[in-house]
Amino acid sequence: MSLLQIDNLHTYYGNIHALKGISLTVNEGEIVTLIGANGAGKSTTLKTISGLLAPRQGEIIFQGRPIAGTPAHDVTGLGLVQVPEGRRVFAQLTVQENLEVGAYLRNDSAAVRDDMERIFTLFPRLRERRRQVSGTLSGGEQQMLAIGRAMMSRPRLLLLDEPSMGLAPLLVDTIFDTILDLNKSGTTILVVEQNARKALQVAHRGYVLQTGTITISGNATDLLADERVIEAYLGL
Repeated sequence: MSLLQIDNLHTYYGNIHALKGISLTVNEGEIVTLIGANGAGKSTTLKTISGLLAPRQGEIIFQGRPIAGTPAHDVTGLGLVQVPEGRRVFAQLTVQENLEVGAYLRNDSAAVRDDMERIFTLFPRLRERRRQVSGTLSGGEQQMLAIGRAMMSRPRLLLLDEPSMGLAPLLVDTIFDTILDLNKSGTTILVVEQNARKALQVAHRGYVLQTGTITISGNATDLLADERVIEAYLGL
C-alpha cells in the first residue's frame, strides 16, 4: 500500500529549477533510499515533502491526502517527520528536554514516558547523558538524539537527511543498524544518503537522483549490482 506518492514534482530556488518533475513512491513498511551526488536535489526533495519548500508543480500524496504546499508544522502533525541534515538538536536543552520537544503535539503522557524509555533502550548512550546539555554531545550522539526526538512524535513516515554525514565508520554502522531496527518495529523510512552502499544495503528500493531528475530506480539489490550505480556512486 502506498503511504507516500510523489508525481511530477517541480521545485525552484528563485529561478533555479532544482527538482525537474520527479516521481517516486514509498510503500507502507518500506525503507526507500534516494541517492545522488552533492547538488542533485536530494535534500530539496525532503524539504519539499515536509513542507519547508513549496513546489511550483506536482502532487505529494500522503496517506491518500494531498499535502503539497502544506506548512511544515501541519505536515508534522499528520505523522510525516524529518530528521534534518546536520542534526540540529536544541543545543541549550538537555537530552531529555530535546526528546520531550519531539512529543510536543501529544497529550498521552504515560505513552510518552514509555516511548522515551524505548529511545533510551535503543540508544543507551542517551540514557547515560539524559541530563547533559545537547550541544556538548558528540556528532554521533547528536544524530542519535535527532532520530530519537523524531521518533517521540510516533511518525508514520520518517524522513532522514544524510544521517551518516560526518560520523566515524563505527557510528555509521550503528546508525544504519538503528534504521533497520526502526523499520522492523513498524516505521516506514525514506532516507537521503551520500553513502550509497550503506543506504542500498538496508533499503528495499532506491532512486538515483541526478541534477533534479530521477535517472534510475529499482530494488536495492538490483541497484547495488547495476554497473551505472557502481561506477558513479559505489567507488568501484
